[in-house]
Amino acid sequence: MDWPVSVALAQSVPELPTGADWSYEMKLDGHRMIMWRTGDGVRLQARSGRDVTAAWGDLALAGHHLPAGTVLDGEAVITTEDGRISFEAAQARAASAPTRAHRLAAQRPAHYIAFDALQLPSPNGDIRARPYSERRAALLNLLAELPTNTPIQAVSATTDRDTALTWYNTLHHQGIEGIVAKRTTSPTEPAAPEPG
Repeated sequence: MDWPVSVALAQSVPELPTGADWSYEMKLDGHRMIMWRTGDGVRLQARSGRDVTAAWGDLALAGHHLPAGTVLDGEAVITTEDGRISFEAAQARAASAPTRAHRLAAQRPAHYIAFDALQLPSPNGDIRARPYSERRAALLNLLAELPTNTPIQAVSATTDRDTALTWYNTLHHQGIEGIVAKRTTSPTEPAAPEPG
């Protein structure tokens, strides 16, 4: 897989789809990020393709626990003292020079909430064409091997539509901005390149 990778983007729909082949994830109000665990370190990529490792050094450090060859898609989030996810804090961090970002990380460490595994270590490699259900299982297995105090976690997901609706209706004040529905049989498809 070549840097930078194009990411899949959610599309707004008027209501959650129904059926046995859907999984629902919390959509967090943070900073979209691809985490690359290379053979010699960790690189963090914004949705735009920019390298944002310097602004998120605490997450890069945590990413060293992943096996080399791993590429994850997720969201960098920062919580306030009352446990609410703060979009403003994530944006402030993303826009900071390295010195200020380091200071902000000391005050409010970030969490990386992974919602997809794009690549696994050899011999697996690029798994974007595999069904969501397989990628989700691979993600959970991968994260289960990390230290217990890691800031890298899997996004909350359910196959129960009523549970997803409860999340949607009750967790807005916590920084949950919506629900993402994914077919359990679908591959991940990157967004089409923007014109220009």
